[in-house]
Amino acid sequence: MVLTNDTPSQPIVAFDLTAYLRDRQQAVEAALERALPLLYPETIYESMRYSLLAGGKRLRPILCLASCELAGGTMEMAMPTACAMEMLHTMSLIHDDLPAMDNDDYRRGKLTNHKVYGDDIAILAGDGLLTYAFEHIADRTQGASGDRILQVIVKTARAVGAAGLVGGQVVDLLSEGKPDVDVATLNYIHTHKTGALLEASVVCGALLAGATETMLQHLGEYAKNIGLAFQIVDDILDITATSEQLGKTSGKDLQAQKVTYPSLWGIEKSREESKRLIRQAKAQLQDYGDAAQPLLALADFITARSY
Repeated sequence: MVLTNDTPSQPIVAFDLTAYLRDRQQAVEAALERALPLLYPETIYESMRYSLLAGGKRLRPILCLASCELAGGTMEMAMPTACAMEMLHTMSLIHDDLPAMDNDDYRRGKLTNHKVYGDDIAILAGDGLLTYAFEHIADRTQGASGDRILQVIVKTARAVGAAGLVGGQVVDLLSEGKPDVDVATLNYIHTHKTGALLEASVVCGALLAGATETMLQHLGEYAKNIGLAFQIVDDILDITATSEQLGKTSGKDLQAQKVTYPSLWGIEKSREESKRLIRQAKAQLQDYGDAAQPLLALADFITARSY
C-alpha cells in the first residue's frame, strides 16, 4: 500500500504492513497473556490458555484496534475489546474442532484442545472464554463512556449468538452432505459464522471512540465484505494449501461433503469474487484519507494470503 501526500514535492511514504502487523500482534499477545492468568482450578485455565495463546494472525483484535484509532480513539481504549474478540474467536475454534462438529485433530499447528484435555474440559474451556470475554470488556475498558461500552457488549453478544456465529454454524451443520446448497445459503452461513465476529471487531473498536453513524455504516460494510472474502480465501486454501501450511487438516471440507465457494464456482472465479469484495470494502474507506491505511492494507492482506 502506498500513500501519496498532497504536495507533489514531498516523497511517497509507504505503509509498512509487515511492521504494523508485527507491532500490533506483539501488543495483543502481551495483553492476552495478562488478561488470563493461571488460577485455580488450574486445569480449566490451562485449557483456556492453551488455545488462546496458541498464536495465529490475531486479525480480529488488530481490526478492532485499527478501527478505534481511525475513529480518533487509542489502542489502550480498545485493547480489552480486542482481546475479547480473540477470546470469542478461540471459543468458536475449540467448539468447532470437537468430534460433534468438525472433528479436527490440529489447530494452528498444535493438537486441538479436546485432544489434549478431553471433550469435557474443551467444552468448558470454550464456555469459560465466552463468558470471560464480556467480563473483560465491562471490567477493563477505560476511556470510553458506559453507554458506549454497553453498545459494544450488545453488538458483540449478537455477533456470537443465534443471530450470528451460532446461527451460521447451525445452518452449516444442517447443510453438510446436501448437494442442493445454493450461493444464498452459503453466504448466510459465512456472513454469520465468520463475518459476524469480524464485523463486530471492526465496528466495536469505532464505537468505543464515538464514531459517527456514517462512519459506523461504512465500517460495517467494509467488514461484511472482508469477512466474506476471508471465507472464500479459506475455502480456496483448504484445497490448495497443505496441512503444514494451514496449521490444521487440509481437505476437511471435501471430506465432510461441504458445499464451498470453489465447489460452486471453481477456484478462479472464487479468487475473482474475493478480489471484487475487497475492492468494495476499500471503497467504503475512501473518505478517510491516510488514517484508513491500516484497514485498507489489512483488506488486501486477506486476499494475498497464501496460507
